[in-house]
Amino acid sequence: MTRRLPRRALVLCAGGLLLLSSQTFPAHADPVSPPAAEAWQAPVSAGLSSDGSLSDVAGVSATSVWAVGQQSVWDVWQSRGAITHWDGTSWKEVGIRNDPTGAGPLRSVAAASATELWAVGEGHDGLPYLARGDGSSFDRVVVDKLHSGDWLGGVAAVPGRVVAVGRRDKLPMVVTGTGSKWKLTQLPDEGALYGVALSGKSDGWAVGDTGGKPLIMRQSGGRWKTHKAPEIPGGYLRDVHLDGPKRALAVGGVYREKGGIVPLALSWNGKKWSRVSLPDGDVRLYGVTGDRKGHFWISGVDLERPGEAFLLRYDGRTVKALRGPETAAPRTVRLQSVAYLPGTDTVWTVGHVVDASGKYTDVIERFGNSERAKP
Repeated sequence: MTRRLPRRALVLCAGGLLLLSSQTFPAHADPVSPPAAEAWQAPVSAGLSSDGSLSDVAGVSATSVWAVGQQSVWDVWQSRGAITHWDGTSWKEVGIRNDPTGAGPLRSVAAASATELWAVGEGHDGLPYLARGDGSSFDRVVVDKLHSGDWLGGVAAVPGRVVAVGRRDKLPMVVTGTGSKWKLTQLPDEGALYGVALSGKSDGWAVGDTGGKPLIMRQSGGRWKTHKAPEIPGGYLRDVHLDGPKRALAVGGVYREKGGIVPLALSWNGKKWSRVSLPDGDVRLYGVTGDRKGHFWISGVDLERPGEAFLLRYDGRTVKALRGPETAAPRTVRLQSVAYLPGTDTVWTVGHVVDASGKYTDVIERFGNSERAKP
């Protein structure tokens, strides 16, 4: 099945119906043995304005977590990007300097360190959006090699280097920078890249789709090349987490010929990518993270039980569903990204809740040790 990609799209979807387009953008860690007292913590909101949603999250420490998204999601003209920060006590929105036009939807955020942060998305001036943070504020970064019609879907960073991925025209695009010098690489095969993960300045993975099957790119020695992916007609990938040279997990879905989507996860063992057996259900998968010890968490939504927060945990052998508490009021909890915070025994996941009237509210959920995970 061919999945056509529009020129411009919003990040969000509700109840499986995409807003204003057929394209969604995501959003990123892994557990040791499960903590002794695992539990869902009480959900909170970052306090974004009316109809807000968070699309990605990156954790630096228990007192420094960053999330990006957008506000006024139903209004393409009024929608604006949002960057918010958890300081260990509360969430506070952070502005972007050097930008008179303002950010549109922000799709991805990455932390190379506590003082080197990156966010990507879409600008109100029609250009792809790239911003750099120093731990207290952000500045828009203008990359001359990018132009109107390009879009960026994911970003990853290590100290001194950032990689953003997306699409130019109908071809996958990779933008690599050091903060002052930038290199743009277009790949020869049709498709788009949505997620990227780095293990160093010259090694990493990027994932997406060709419009009809999964697309996987590998960076080795500083060069990006197409890597063999399992033949899965209708498959697509939206995020990838690199847990070491011989461990990685990519997540997405598969479009069925007669309609509907089934979830998809691919595991890397150091030699090849293989499909992971997942539980049955009407599930959408968006983000993946890990603890670098062989365990992964995947965020998404179970449309058969949409009112419950939903994660999958994968230990390299089996997959287990982790569900939040039920609620009486009809709603859909869509968790678009996930990050593991080392030293806290917690997984942080962000997205939005849609109520019966279609109103969006940004949401932050945490899962982990109930004593150490308290906000």
